[in-house]
Amino acid sequence: MLGALLALGASVSLAQAQQCGNDGSGFEAWKSQFAQRAASSGIGQRGISALQGTSYATRTISADRKQGGGFTLTLDQFLERRGGNAIVSRGTQLKRQNADLLARIERVYGVPAGPLLAIWGMETGFGGFLGNENILSAVATLAYDCRRSEFFSGHLIGALQLVDQGNLNPAAKGAAHGEIGQTQFLPANVVRYGVDGDGDGRIDLIGSRADALASTANFLRGHGWRAGAGYQPGEPNFAAIQGWNAASVYQQAIAVLGRQIDAN
Repeated sequence: MLGALLALGASVSLAQAQQCGNDGSGFEAWKSQFAQRAASSGIGQRGISALQGTSYATRTISADRKQGGGFTLTLDQFLERRGGNAIVSRGTQLKRQNADLLARIERVYGVPAGPLLAIWGMETGFGGFLGNENILSAVATLAYDCRRSEFFSGHLIGALQLVDQGNLNPAAKGAAHGEIGQTQFLPANVVRYGVDGDGDGRIDLIGSRADALASTANFLRGHGWRAGAGYQPGEPNFAAIQGWNAASVYQQAIAVLGRQIDAN
């Protein structure tokens, strides 16, 4: 009991020492403090060194402050803006080209091609643009920023775990909030749901479409996906799609585009 109390006290003291900030002035000092938390969470020297190499990401902060405006659109407006017809057309082609991979994923995870391809197309244009922000710097900046510090602190620990495991290059680029790879996973979700879809011994959501798609299917299964059940609004698997993105219009778009791709 005494050991538990001492550990709790140390954890509280460490949390209190990690002061968030609303600009970059305290970022370097915060990194040194967070390194202690990371080490106590089992992060090794490779991860700690990667943390110390991060920079305050001003573009990430700007994007974070502007978040949410696109989700005032109707579903039709959203699909038009996101190029829904092009996603269905390209997704249908990719379904044929990757038929063996997608069939194997469905056998293992129960998720058909349509929603996976809809997510892939919506997130990165089927791998066409994965983002231009340093992933570690983006996540570290958001962990330091006061708005959602604790939420992104967990993802920063996840990112550092991936570095330690050799599954993330510290120089890798991703989206503004540190999303990784062809379907845009936050780092802790890669740790939890990432799988080696191509059998090369690594989880590479950036360079391997097999890893990205299998990991996406594993995420959906982890959020309650049931093989053979429907995934439109009101059907059992729509709840798993809701786990992918919190915006209602985005959820509906995945369902609509996925159904069209599966029908072709």
